[in-house]
Amino acid sequence: MMCDECGRHETKILSMERNIFKKNSDLAEQNRLWFKAHGIRTINMMSSPGSGKTTLLEKTTRAIQPFGKMSILVGDVQTEIDADRLRNAGAKAQQINTWNGCHLDAAMIARQLGNFVTGEEDLLMIENVGNLVCPAAFDLGEQYKVALLSITEGEDKPLKYPALFHQVDLILITKIDLEPFLSWNREKALESLRRINHKAHVIMLSALSGMGMEAWVDWLKEK
Repeated sequence: MMCDECGRHETKILSMERNIFKKNSDLAEQNRLWFKAHGIRTINMMSSPGSGKTTLLEKTTRAIQPFGKMSILVGDVQTEIDADRLRNAGAKAQQINTWNGCHLDAAMIARQLGNFVTGEEDLLMIENVGNLVCPAAFDLGEQYKVALLSITEGEDKPLKYPALFHQVDLILITKIDLEPFLSWNREKALESLRRINHKAHVIMLSALSGMGMEAWVDWLKEK
């Protein structure tokens, strides 16, 4: 391919990417207006696979029930394993399979509005696909973004994947009950987070032991 053809090819790719992001942003804004009109607070939960999103949502379902109605949209490449787990915990949950996609997008959320998400909810939790790169680039129309960082992942993930951690409102450091058994450095992890996002609130918790769950539920009730 000649140089001028390379340039045209790259320009075409960039144009397609801009169109994809603009279409997603437009749909996300429509979603946001729908949530606002129905008084629903929407939270987009993002993390790497295995950070504990589903376990946390199982515990959150039981803790939040006395305070309001919650629905959960669960993103995964395949299977309904996580949605089934949440339903068994008493949650109203719907699986969204992306197949080869590494993230949820605004169109996937829009298809649930007025159907699974009826408008009667006080809170909508969106468990994004486990990935620290792609979900950061796609607005879903949520009011709040939450990142989970498991201590089993080490202290440097925020520095390696800054786009995701930079934009979130809350950072949950999960599996904190394992701290005595790991060489994880708490201060180093917090310093990494501060370098990327010094405004986000940080909560350390363990969904299994219950440590920090009260602070998490209080944050949800406040929002």
